[in-house]
Amino acid sequence: MSLHVAPINGTHIHYAQTGPKDGPVLVFSNSLGTDLRIWDDVVAGLSDRFNIVTYDKRGHGLSGIGDAPYDVSLHASDLIGLLDHLGLDQVIICGLSVGGLIAQKVIAEQPKRIRGLILCDTASKLGDYDGWNSRIEAIKADGIEVLGDAIMERWLSPDFRANRPLETAMYRDMLVRTTADGYIGTCVALRDGDLRDAAGKISVPTLCICGSVDLATPPDVVRAMAGMIPNATFELIDGVGHLPCIETPEQLTRLIDRFTKENNLV
Repeated sequence: MSLHVAPINGTHIHYAQTGPKDGPVLVFSNSLGTDLRIWDDVVAGLSDRFNIVTYDKRGHGLSGIGDAPYDVSLHASDLIGLLDHLGLDQVIICGLSVGGLIAQKVIAEQPKRIRGLILCDTASKLGDYDGWNSRIEAIKADGIEVLGDAIMERWLSPDFRANRPLETAMYRDMLVRTTADGYIGTCVALRDGDLRDAAGKISVPTLCICGSVDLATPPDVVRAMAGMIPNATFELIDGVGHLPCIETPEQLTRLIDRFTKENNLV
């Protein structure tokens, strides 16, 4: 399934591809500080009927760091390059957090290539300039480890952290083992990325999803993004934090399945 690599934009991008090659193409793009494994349980529920691509964005997982810092355009160009490498057209993108920002940039760049969007716990503008700079300076001074516990509180609901401590520790390790250059580089992309003007031009079916206790992109933020995108729908997953693909993969899978069927994307 995994350990496939493609030469993209001067670095290497690690990806996985599963499911029927003639199925509708569904691409997953990750959040900051995670790798493609966060989608495993969702992929398992959809790979019988979708041609699924997951990947590590540059600076994360097993992909190369390339030249950092980055911008949203570079991350989007990496995803477009991966689709080119795989010969894939007419795709649905499901993006989580910065992955959702990347998805919005890809459709802004190549609108005819995208059939639908699923935007999870994201926005067209994520955070503010000072907040990202504070995080960048903290990591430069003391490493990602210093923010590990605070970020887990933003990623995962209190119930998940209390009842599944081993998995919480594992995801914390995934975060803190991300390269500092890759993490900071993507923080810069998030700090400077603003796609609010582009949101109103999205013309494909779009589903916006948020966990009700997401502290990173609270429901009001995601709901506001949905309001900017013509005909977008909004779904709230109760009791879940920033990573519904980890906390409630079955519910996220059902939402994706229903959305794609209702919009004739399968």
